[in-house]
Amino acid sequence: MDAQQCGAAAAPEPPARGCVAAWGDMVERNLRSVPHSCSTLGRKIADMYNSFTSKSLKEHIFPPLIEMLIYFNFFKAPFLVDLKRPESTIPHTVNFYVRAEPGVMLGVWHVVPSCRGQDAKGKDRCWYEAALRDGNPIIVYLHGSAQHRAASHRVKLAKVLSDGGFHVLCVDYRGFGDSTGKPTEEGLTVDAICIYEWTKARSGTTPVCLWGHSLGTGVATNAARVLEERGCPVDAIVLEAPFTNMWTASINYPLLKIYQKLPGFLRMLMDALRKDKIVFPSDENVKFLSSPLLILHGEDDNTVPLEYGKKVYEIAHNAYRNKERVKMVIFPPGYKHNLLCENPTLLITVRDFLSKQWA
Repeated sequence: MDAQQCGAAAAPEPPARGCVAAWGDMVERNLRSVPHSCSTLGRKIADMYNSFTSKSLKEHIFPPLIEMLIYFNFFKAPFLVDLKRPESTIPHTVNFYVRAEPGVMLGVWHVVPSCRGQDAKGKDRCWYEAALRDGNPIIVYLHGSAQHRAASHRVKLAKVLSDGGFHVLCVDYRGFGDSTGKPTEEGLTVDAICIYEWTKARSGTTPVCLWGHSLGTGVATNAARVLEERGCPVDAIVLEAPFTNMWTASINYPLLKIYQKLPGFLRMLMDALRKDKIVFPSDENVKFLSSPLLILHGEDDNTVPLEYGKKVYEIAHNAYRNKERVKMVIFPPGYKHNLLCENPTLLITVRDFLSKQWA
C-alpha cells in the first residue's frame, strides 16, 4: 500500500523562486526593525526606572497604603452573598447596574417600601423603576468604607427605612462589591451624582434624599455641593456619623492612631492624603448648601467621635440663612457607629424632619 493510500501527506513541492525572494525580503525587514524595537523598549525601561528611583520607598508605599486603609474596599464581606440575588438577603428588592462613566458599572439594590412588598413579588426591574413615581419618598444610601451593600448593618437600615415607607437605593461605589473601577474621591463623588440624577429622572415629583454614613457623609456633601453649584440642590441630605474632613478623621482613625508616635508619621500621612487627593471636606461643603440637612450621631461612636458631628452642625447652622433647615439629633449610648438603625426613634426622627421640609 502506498503512502497516499495510508493517508500520509505527500512531500511538499519546493517553493517557487519568487516566493523564496519575498520570504527573504520579509526576514530582512524584520531584522532591520529589531534595533529600533530594542531601542524603544530600552527607553521605556529607563523611563520606568527613573520614575521609580526619583521617589523614596515611602513615597511608593505610603500613599497606596493610606488609600487602602481609607476605602478598605478589598474587604468584600459578607463573602457568600450573591449580590445579583438580593431577595435572599432582603425582601422586595431588585438588583441592577448603572453606568457612571466608561468602564465603571455600579451595582445597586432597590428596596421598595414594605407596603408594596406584595405588589413587588415576581416583578422585574422595569416595575421597580416605575414604582419610584408612586409618591413614597426615596433615599439614595451612600455607605461607609469596607464591605458592600449586603453588609448586615446596611441591610438592617434598609429594612427599617422600607418599613417606614421609603424606597431605598443602596449603591456600591466603584471598586466596592461587584462595581467596577478603582475608588478615588472624585470617582465616588461622580458615582453619587450619577445615582441621584438617575433616580431624579425617574421619580417624577417624588422627593429624593441623599443619605450618607461615615465615609459616605463626605461623598454626600461633595455630591450635594456639585449639584448646588449646578443650580440643582438635592431635595434633602441626611448625614449619619459625619466627620469634618479626611485629615481630622484619619488622625483619629483607630487603625492609624497607634502609629502617630512614629517620627514623621503625621507628615507622611498628610503628604499621602494630598498626593491621593483625598479630602472629603464636609466642613467646607456645608457652607455652600441650601438643602434641608439632618445630622445623626451616636453619643458613644468611637469610630467617628461625636465632636465631629457637632462641628459639622455648628458650621452648617452658622452658614445657612434658614436655620430651620439644619437639625442635629444625638442618640444615647448603645448604638456606636453602625447601629443607629436599632434605635426605635430613628425612623420617627427622619420622617418628621423630611415631612416638615417637604411640606
